[in-house]
Amino acid sequence: MLTGALFAGCAAGLIAALLHFAFVQEVILLGEGYETGELTHFSGSALEAPADHAHEAGAADDHVQGAEAADPSALTRNGLTVLFTILIYVSYAGLLVAGFGLAETLGKRVGAVEGLLWGIAGFVSFQLAPALGLPPELPGTVAADLGDRQVWWWGAVALTGTALALLAYGHHAWKYPLAVGMLALPHIIGAPTIDEYYGVAPPEVGAMFSARVLGVGLAVWAVLGWVAGQLWERSRTA
Repeated sequence: MLTGALFAGCAAGLIAALLHFAFVQEVILLGEGYETGELTHFSGSALEAPADHAHEAGAADDHVQGAEAADPSALTRNGLTVLFTILIYVSYAGLLVAGFGLAETLGKRVGAVEGLLWGIAGFVSFQLAPALGLPPELPGTVAADLGDRQVWWWGAVALTGTALALLAYGHHAWKYPLAVGMLALPHIIGAPTIDEYYGVAPPEVGAMFSARVLGVGLAVWAVLGWVAGQLWERSRTA
């Protein structure tokens, strides 16, 4: 179990790091530029916006392209990103493989296809469902109290994961209303919010960041589940 989780987590973590560098990091650097004041969000009327926006876009491109070259610690930052991404997905792989073992005790076979579905369920539980209340945030984004957000996030993860497991492996008709209720409960309660929304980065940048983080998450969780399921099946047939 541990060997399979280690290999699957390392593979998924490396892919996650590559996708992060390709799609997410440039948006993070852009957000950090607005956070530090190197870039400023354009203001003015709708007629003035295009010219201001064109100037801002040029400055943003220059900032993103030159950020790593100007930062002597960029190599360290990128290396730590790879390391901690691998550690995170090894941990996720451990949870998946533990779930495979539990499913096997219930008489369920787990292979590559089932692993892929488990991976997608993991994405829904750990990223998509919580993002409905607490979407991924750019650096410097103003948000509610961290402790309150963590409590709500863990509740959403636990209830969503349990609901999906109930739908997949439950044997009674009451599983459907119970699972739907569990899926809906965190969002009925509502994630912690602030009274007024504001920030230094353009909302378009925040939306791009959230979309890319979720897109990368879906791809990596699918790979993680598929690889973990493949290794699990081979270990059981060897």
